Amino acid sequence: MAEIDNKDQTEMDPADMEDVEDVEEEETGEDENSKARQLTVQMMQNPQILAALQERLDGLNGSPSGYMESLPKVVKRRVNALKNLQVKCAHIEAKFYEEVHELERKYAALYQPYFDKRSDIVKAAYEPTDEECEWKADEEEELTDEMKEKAKLEEEKKDEEKEDPKGIPEFWLTVFKNVDLLSDMLQEHDEPILKHLQDIKVKFSDPGQPMSFTLEFHFEPNDFFTNTVLTKTYKMRSEPDESDPFSFDGPEIISCTGCTIDWTKGKNVTLKTIKKKQKHKGRGTVRTVTKTVPNDSFFNFFTPPEVPENGELDEDSEAILTADFEIGHFIRERIVPRAVLYFTGEAIEDDDDDYDEEGEEADDEEGEEEADEENDPDYDPKKDAAPPAECKQQ
Repeated sequence: MAEIDNKDQTEMDPADMEDVEDVEEEETGEDENSKARQLTVQMMQNPQILAALQERLDGLNGSPSGYMESLPKVVKRRVNALKNLQVKCAHIEAKFYEEVHELERKYAALYQPYFDKRSDIVKAAYEPTDEECEWKADEEEELTDEMKEKAKLEEEKKDEEKEDPKGIPEFWLTVFKNVDLLSDMLQEHDEPILKHLQDIKVKFSDPGQPMSFTLEFHFEPNDFFTNTVLTKTYKMRSEPDESDPFSFDGPEIISCTGCTIDWTKGKNVTLKTIKKKQKHKGRGTVRTVTKTVPNDSFFNFFTPPEVPENGELDEDSEAILTADFEIGHFIRERIVPRAVLYFTGEAIEDDDDDYDEEGEEADDEEGEEEADEENDPDYDPKKDAAPPAECKQQ
């Protein structure tokens, strides 16, 4: 039998022999791969090797890919020429935003008569005509004339039973309470004061002056302070930073200035009085000390942190100013132009709809990114650290 086996082996087809050799090579390769994997596992369990690897990765984090360094010198020169062109484009973009600001100033003058009339209606300085009050809501389109007349009679009956209020009571307070960004600032002791708020106006800087805008809060006479107008001015910069011109992305709020509130004695809601008991170390006697400390209030909005000349702020002040810039921008861009829609809640619904749609897209994208990250052996979570928030004014 041994002879027969040897004979069969010698007479085996050459193609079959090649298959055998291939299998043997594959088995040998698998053994080598297995040994390599075992060696890798052992290395990765060594804390010294892991520390050295992490240090190496940290050093590569944020470093250029090396592609630019690999380019020939003549190509690098041309890339530098392109970057110089980009800087010139940034300066043209700055001019574009300056002209946009001029357009805002122009159209603000066209809007203002309507905003003034809105203010007159709110504070009962003007009673709109029946024609001006006619409004056909969507749900009224299908109502018959008989149903409309019946609804009108019921409304008139209700009005007769109530006192006749002047204007639109608590208009701006309701707006503030309807908007999360503003309601978070409100305290219970602020509400009686904001009931006296009659109007908010936006004033732009004059032509030729540094770019800025001022929010004017107009109050009727009240028992809390003697000011009739409280102001908040936001200064903007619309030119590329010489040290980082490529970061320019339109006008940026750089500082803000409030105003002094002339509080009536005992009515300053931005301060509160607290009493503390102190015990004398030697005699053991106890005394009560009265101290005045800052108090949470919407009216702290008019005393923002000052920005030092060097521009450096502590974390708390920087967070306050970032939120402040966002609020000032929102009041200027959304609240003042669309106040009645925030009063009725219609603008809030639109904002919520937009937010939900964006949120769903963001969730989907985030899920996909997380899946990709899990499958990416080079993924470094440090690269995903969010940069400090900047408040841009578009």
